[in-house]
Amino acid sequence: MIQYLPFEKPIEALDRHVAELSAHAEGTEEARMLRERADKLLADTYARLSPWERTLVARHPQRPRFEKLVAGLFSAFLSIAGDRTFGDDQAIIGGFARFEGRKVMVIGHVKGEDTPGRLKHNFGMARPEGYRKAIRLMELADRFGLPVVTLVDTPGAFPGVDAEARGQAEAIARSTEACLALGVPLVAVIIGEGGSGGAVALAAANRVLMFEHAVYSVISPEGCASILWRSSAQAATAAEAMRVTAGDLLKLGVIHRIVYEPRGGAHRDHGETVKRLTLALRSELDTLAALTPAELRREREEFFLRLA
Repeated sequence: MIQYLPFEKPIEALDRHVAELSAHAEGTEEARMLRERADKLLADTYARLSPWERTLVARHPQRPRFEKLVAGLFSAFLSIAGDRTFGDDQAIIGGFARFEGRKVMVIGHVKGEDTPGRLKHNFGMARPEGYRKAIRLMELADRFGLPVVTLVDTPGAFPGVDAEARGQAEAIARSTEACLALGVPLVAVIIGEGGSGGAVALAAANRVLMFEHAVYSVISPEGCASILWRSSAQAATAAEAMRVTAGDLLKLGVIHRIVYEPRGGAHRDHGETVKRLTLALRSELDTLAALTPAELRREREEFFLRLA
């Protein structure tokens, strides 16, 4: 059952009416017309979402996250644990996999699917050992000549005292450096939230793809509002000013491609979402396969220097 967001109240009411009518008069002209009206309302609502409403969609609890996308996109996924220095951070998971028969390295943030899972994975907020694990996996991929695919979905790196004590900023910087130094193709996909350096550490890529209703920013709208207006209640205003949406970021040249979601968001149709992302990944990996290691590094360098 779909969980409705605050701005979807009219859609929820109409969907309930459709369900009630279908239970008693399924197949009638009235039921068909009401279903068409509900579908049009859903499409119209999502066609004019504000940046703050897109942020809510990006955080939707039923949105397909790392686990479901990996299961749909890849086969033979073999998770690799640990950073060989401190421990195994569960906010970042990665390992070897096959994408349509092609060997790849997959790395991504994991938020968790339910309350125990979110606690286990720390809501996708990685500590230094998570980024050091990502570096280890990227270096393995480079050694074996495997393309790297990253799935980015984090509100930001974990801001706790223990993370800072173990070198959070240094770990993020070195992970970003590892991305830029790769001699193999790197495709990053912003699948939900792309927050701050915790996102860039996995997204300094040859191609940065972004789901239509994902968001990507240097700070969360609530964090920005708390700094500028001393109140997180101004989050919607902050989201508008920050230009966090895929459409804005494509125009600004921060990302390379938008992966459009099914009507009503990715959480309404996981299967179709996987199909659309499969097509986009196939296209980008095929294109990048023709470039030499030097060309791949130069392309990344030029892209990110242009943003500086």
